[in-house]
Amino acid sequence: MAVTMADISHLRKMSGAGMMDCKNALQEADNDFDKAMEIIRKKGQAVAAKRSDREASEGCVLAGTNGEFAAIVALKCETDFVAKGEQFIALTREILDVALIERPATIEELKATPLPDGRTVQDHVTDRIGVTGEKMEVGYYEFLATPATVQYIHPGNKLATIVGFNLPQNYVDNQVARDVAMQVAAMNPVAVRPEEVPQKAIDTELEIARDKAREQGKPENLIDRIAEGALTKFYKDSTLLNQEFVKDPKLTIDQYLRKQDPELTVIGFKRVTLNME
Repeated sequence: MAVTMADISHLRKMSGAGMMDCKNALQEADNDFDKAMEIIRKKGQAVAAKRSDREASEGCVLAGTNGEFAAIVALKCETDFVAKGEQFIALTREILDVALIERPATIEELKATPLPDGRTVQDHVTDRIGVTGEKMEVGYYEFLATPATVQYIHPGNKLATIVGFNLPQNYVDNQVARDVAMQVAAMNPVAVRPEEVPQKAIDTELEIARDKAREQGKPENLIDRIAEGALTKFYKDSTLLNQEFVKDPKLTIDQYLRKQDPELTVIGFKRVTLNME
């Protein structure tokens, strides 16, 4: 039986594969659509195996919220051309949507989560590998579960943030929440508050400050005091609540939040970027 353009178009819509790939799969499967889909999927698996050692440094980063739950998903690929494709972005959105509904606890659980057609996230990613010929992977999955959440996606889909607040959603002004999410995107804090900074980061900052002071010829008995002063500045620059608000440097983020509600504060944030920093 001859393969028709209608058959090819139907398989292309089902699989997202190219016209010639669909035609060849249908011919090999004698117009059996299920067999043709399996051929395309096996091609994806074969390409994935061949490209496993390649670097997937491009991709699409999206974030969303569902009540008290917020998530970020990054689907990675090899080239910006593929990353900007409608079908690639749509797949990233599908993965994010299922994450917001099912709320998996790990990236591995997310990969094993079924999409609406019953096949897993990883199955769909493998299918797209066969279509594009590029390595693809779910590169990042971050989430927060707090009384109120907000997301921000920077134009270009390479950077996204989520922020969680301590008060219920109806107590948090939407613009205030978005401003804080944009602050996280722009200023890349390392923690919400100083006591949450990892000890390794503190030790590194102190050591850098000591080395710099010695290079400047400062007296040895003042080295530790100088280092502590540098650490205080680091906390101001790098912890979210102590950072100057980018829209109004006269205020810290903590002061900006308290202007809306004296009890309002940030519980946590996540930031994912594919940009070089």
